[in-house]
Amino acid sequence: MKGRVFSGARPTGRQHIGNYLGAIQNYVKLQEEYECIYCIVDIHALTTLEDVSEIQSNIREMILDWLAAELDPRRSILFVQSHVPQVMELHTLLSMVTPLGWLLRVPTFKEKARMQPHNVNYGLVGYPVLQTADIVLYKADTVPVGEDQLSHLELAREIVRRFNNLFGPVFPEPQARLTTYPLVLGLDGVAKMSKSLGNHIELAATPQETDAQVMSAFTDPARRYRSDPGHPDVCNVYTLHNFYNPDQRDLIAEQCRAAAIGCVDCKKLLSQGINRALEPFRERRAAITDSYAGEVLADGAARASVIAKETIQEVKEKMGLL
Repeated sequence: MKGRVFSGARPTGRQHIGNYLGAIQNYVKLQEEYECIYCIVDIHALTTLEDVSEIQSNIREMILDWLAAELDPRRSILFVQSHVPQVMELHTLLSMVTPLGWLLRVPTFKEKARMQPHNVNYGLVGYPVLQTADIVLYKADTVPVGEDQLSHLELAREIVRRFNNLFGPVFPEPQARLTTYPLVLGLDGVAKMSKSLGNHIELAATPQETDAQVMSAFTDPARRYRSDPGHPDVCNVYTLHNFYNPDQRDLIAEQCRAAAIGCVDCKKLLSQGINRALEPFRERRAAITDSYAGEVLADGAARASVIAKETIQEVKEKMGLL
């Protein structure tokens, strides 16, 4: 019997190559081994999103990218978090057994509170409880995470243990499926690739848009002139060649160090590699209709709801509410 994976992502609109290399390609691979449930977590987005005017378009763009990346709705459940309202009910019930001290110690809460001191809302504090509800509502036993996210999952496991000890066994303790998420720096070569920082390359960008974005990228900080020898080991553009021109990366490094090619040449080669790799993705994306994407999300919500209703029934019985 296959294990069950749960993972969620906030609806941030069109996905970029950092999202793909860091998470989406792993989502696709997990479909071979697990029963997968992938959720667009729109409620989570509200903890930091004060302007909700784009949330529906962001959901649309995300599901189009997921489908084009070959997340398969026949093998996985793809849905929007708020379309299965039992998650909010379970969030409330789990909050009754979660000590406030656990939540106030979470580093991400402190970080978010510093970033938005004018909007330190309950959702920020209760974020880990809702995150736990996301996972255990569907009795998921596996969560794909990087090492930097292990502490978040451990808090979910603590909440599960406390609930099970108080009311009897209901939830499996979710186990980490450690994944090697490559850190993909943005075009500035400094910060992680991020839409909010504007240092990203969208998966669905046109070839011309990709060319323009890549040409804006910072390269070898020590190379001032075309005739200077390059230092590919400290150049973020060269790092991206590892993903998009793996067969040419040794030659590119050799030519860079010998000043046989300049940074402009290096960026042109990168853009060509990205456009070549993303051509099938972009063709699939263009063929997906809005109506089909909507049907996928509706079917996913219906399938997720079947599991959610059974879990809520069991939880209420254990807590003496039925």
